Amino acid sequence: MSNDKTLACDVLVVGSGAAGMAAALKAASQGLSVIVAEKEQHFGGTTAISAGWAWVPGNRVGTAAGDTREEVETYLKNLAPETYNADGVRQFLDTVPEALEFFERETDVEFVYPEKAPDYQMDLPGARLGGRAILPKDTDARILGDKRLLMQPYLSSYTVFGYMPQVGPDMNEFVHVNQSLKSFVYVAKKLLRTWFDTARYRRPVLRTNGNALMTLMVKSALDAGIRLWEGTPVLSLTRGDDGAVTGAVLGGRHAARVEARLGVVLAAGGFSGSAELRQKYFPHDAAGDDHFTPTVGHGGDAANLALSAGGYIDDRVSSVGSWAPVTVFRHNDGRQRLFPHLRAIGLPGLIAVDRHGKRFGNEALSYHDFGGAMIAHNAGEEKTFGWVIGDAKTMHKYGIGYAKPWPMPRGYFYRVGYLVKGATLPELAGKIGVDAAGLEATVAEFNRNAAAGTDPEFGRGSTEYNHFRGDMDHRPNPNLAPLDKGPFYAAKIQMGDLGTFAGVAVDSDNTVVTEEGAPIPGLYAVGAAARSVFGGGYPGYGSHIGAALVFGYRAGRDIARLAAERGVARGAVRGLETTEEAAR
Repeated sequence: MSNDKTLACDVLVVGSGAAGMAAALKAASQGLSVIVAEKEQHFGGTTAISAGWAWVPGNRVGTAAGDTREEVETYLKNLAPETYNADGVRQFLDTVPEALEFFERETDVEFVYPEKAPDYQMDLPGARLGGRAILPKDTDARILGDKRLLMQPYLSSYTVFGYMPQVGPDMNEFVHVNQSLKSFVYVAKKLLRTWFDTARYRRPVLRTNGNALMTLMVKSALDAGIRLWEGTPVLSLTRGDDGAVTGAVLGGRHAARVEARLGVVLAAGGFSGSAELRQKYFPHDAAGDDHFTPTVGHGGDAANLALSAGGYIDDRVSSVGSWAPVTVFRHNDGRQRLFPHLRAIGLPGLIAVDRHGKRFGNEALSYHDFGGAMIAHNAGEEKTFGWVIGDAKTMHKYGIGYAKPWPMPRGYFYRVGYLVKGATLPELAGKIGVDAAGLEATVAEFNRNAAAGTDPEFGRGSTEYNHFRGDMDHRPNPNLAPLDKGPFYAAKIQMGDLGTFAGVAVDSDNTVVTEEGAPIPGLYAVGAAARSVFGGGYPGYGSHIGAALVFGYRAGRDIARLAAERGVARGAVRGLETTEEAAR
């Protein structure tokens, strides 16, 4: 198909992650003709490689358990007080119940409601131990038929031999695989199933986490007649004489000019993959070379499209990105790989230190909050980095992130540059370029307190959320154990992210606005493409996905109403699509 071909639809959605698919599904449920254009070769975006949780307070189970709207608002006000978005939070909380009801009743999406999933800032007023974060049910990718291989694969470095553990009881079994026969049998069954399916079907068919969510959403979209086009970047927007966005020019596999009668929804993620935009908005990355994102498709496409139409990036947030420390290493074939440290640093017997061998924060905080501490601590330094340090006991029992524990051999992790080993702390310090005296003093001080289960310096292990990130079977504190048995191990951490909180400025209808506040008719932005409703705070598991589902739903729900209010008639657009190729 060449780009001189003109097609039409009611709504063109740019991006196939949770936000884009939510908008597409709701719009299609109202009888609208929808095209989803995904520039990557797979569907699902960053959602598909994520843990898949959605932070949605006000859901039916949490409300029944006693969670109140007043508590939620109190928590969010304290989370980012200077950038609290009262109107946005109100819209979010107003919409959670109806959005979840829509997904659970009118699509194939099913959720699990865990009893325990602590908010990230359990020390703040209004925080809850559970009832706000939910996750998708596992599913079988074969429901997609021959399209199952079009789903975004897992981030390989975050799987265990191809299987993606789920945060919670599932993950706990993997943590204890070499310590418990029950856990060993559990993990063995998961891995054998994964390997069998890979051999038979080219990829594991059991989908968990965010991949399960996106598989179910894609299945629902196909059933709804939504046209899903992978490998199809949006090259530019088209606009009418009045400045309203009327469609877009697509490239790639489905190159064409698309007339979007009721609007274009930007849901193509944030801009952490754009060195140019990071230089402008990321405080630690002035040269554009000090940040490594594991996200998929967050190259700033949505931001650049909005800018081209007169929009702007709103960075009035407490944090411009949702930070996640990562280890950067090279695969055997030389390709760069990333491992996001989203949980492991909070395990007993691990600490993180700077180039001087000093700790700089509570390692059991959320990846976002610990990442923020890492950025602040390195302000004024040439580069932002640190080291995760563990001893022989910890390495044997838990491993360090991607480097697996006993009985797995470690040669590979040394060869690819992920792991460094030293017989003593001074030897390790010399190999990684850290001040040896500083590291020895830090470990000695940490050990004295960790043996008693305390951390006077940073309060590690002092909240339920900290404990959730540790080993709940370890005593006296799930997050603390001395580092006192050589050899010692280190993995370098640098700054990464799970998306951006700064984003395209929108109004209460998700319509993109100019710096003067004027709406740009026909152009909407949702998900990580838009400014975060939480003002740069990260409230709990699935903060990105929860907001993406809710505001994607709102955009799909309201787009026909907004078009009617602006005098854009909804037409029988399918009549313009006369070829079999155009209907695909």
